[in-house]
Order: sequence, then structure tokens, then C-alpha cells
Amino acid sequence: WNHLLCHPSLFKMHFKCRNAEVPYLNSSIKRFLVPDDKVAWSTEWSSYAPVEYTDPSINGKPWADTNDLSNVKFNALDGKVNRRSYICDYSFDANQRPINPMGRSGMSGRGILGRWGPNHAADPIVSRFKDGRLQFVAIKRKDTGEWAIPGGMVDPGEEVSATLKREFGEEALGGKTIDMGKVWKNGKRLYAGYVDDPRNTDNAWMETVVVSFHDYESVMDDVKLEAGDDAASVRWVFVDLNEPLYASHKSFIDLLKTSLDN
Repeated sequence: WNHLLCHPSLFKMHFKCRNAEVPYLNSSIKRFLVPDDKVAWSTEWSSYAPVEYTDPSINGKPWADTNDLSNVKFNALDGKVNRRSYICDYSFDANQRPINPMGRSGMSGRGILGRWGPNHAADPIVSRFKDGRLQFVAIKRKDTGEWAIPGGMVDPGEEVSATLKREFGEEALGGKTIDMGKVWKNGKRLYAGYVDDPRNTDNAWMETVVVSFHDYESVMDDVKLEAGDDAASVRWVFVDLNEPLYASHKSFIDLLKTSLDN
């Protein structure tokens, strides 16, 4: 592998994308077990044999890459597709496929992710205080059953600011257009970078921008939440209930709490 340009001290070790005990999402495929001391690419491991898997369901989809990488511009804006990482210039394996900068995951290929390399998402945290306690709008994911921030993928050529509003409307408002102008004006970026997501592989991974939209004027009190097609349900979740959250979302809620304390 080429020398990684990422400094390891910038990141925490990923865990959720190394779970070798359960099948990969929507499949019967299990990952090769990667112990903590073998995650880093800089650690020699000649017997490492990741399971190669790309879900057949993404083949031919307009939003998905193909296996032909000859004309792909990595670490750059490739036409309308942003292939730049928020955290570093990533390197490549012997087949010229991007390498996950966080280290080994036990699976190569793309899994169910559309893009080789970074797959960009946006996560809006809409929050409020209710009876003195902090709440945020959460959806229940159909794939894992976990509660999550109602975010989603950035479309090619789409500004992240537009993705945040679009995804919240689709996931938490049943696709309806509702005047939340005062809430959207309070946007505060909390994070931009890697996500420890169960979909990640050695060659494809999730990155996101997390933006806090705190409802200081009780605008959301009159807004009826309605789960979109991709969500099992939606509701306000109290942060102090310690609900199990999807991927890195607990860390994002911790950032929300810190931002509102300051």
C-alpha cells in the first residue's frame, strides 16, 4: 500500500464496521475478524484475508460506481461527485482501490455503499429543551432497528446545506415542506469527517457533516413529525435516556450537548 497521508492521532479506532459476529447488512456474509492491534495498515499482517463483498443489488444503480476505476478521479471533485475526504488524502491498494484511512475492517469491496472511497452524507440534529431536558428528533432505522439522526446521502452536485434540509423533510416530516425558517437559521456545524458505520469496508466508507439546528423559539412545538418511507418511526428522544444510537451518532449527540453548554 502507498504511504497514508492521514495522521492516526486524528481519529478514534473504528468498531462498528469490524463486527465479525453478525452478518453484514442485508446479507449472510461475515467479516474477517480484525483484532484491535491489527487495525492499522502500518501494522504488518501477511495473513490478513478480508472477505470480498459488493452487494449485487447496487449493480447498475445510477448512484453507484462500477468496477472500472480507469477514469475515476479520486481525492478530487470528479465531475459532480465529490471524492475528497474530509480527513486526508487517502491511498490505494494493489488494485488501485481507495483504502479506508481508519484501517482494516475485515471486508473489501464496497458492501452496500455506492462509491469507492468516501461516501458523503449530511446529518441535521434538530433539538429543543422540553421541561428543562434536551431532546432531538430521531428516526428508527429499518435496517438495524437503532435510533438515528435523520440524515442521508449528499446527491452529486448538491450543497450540503440543501441535503440537510431535504433529508430532514424526507425522513422526519413525511416528505412535507414545512416552514422551519427560524430553526434553519440557527445552524452550527459540529463535525465533518469519518463515521464508524456498519456499512464501511476496506475500500468504501461513510463520511458526514453534522449540523446542529437548535429550536430556541419553540417553532417545532407546532410541527407534527411523520416518518418517511426509509424510517420505521420518528420521535423526539431525550438525550439523557442513553438510547442506543446508530453508527457514530452517540458521539454527535455528545457534541450537541457540549455546544449547547458553551
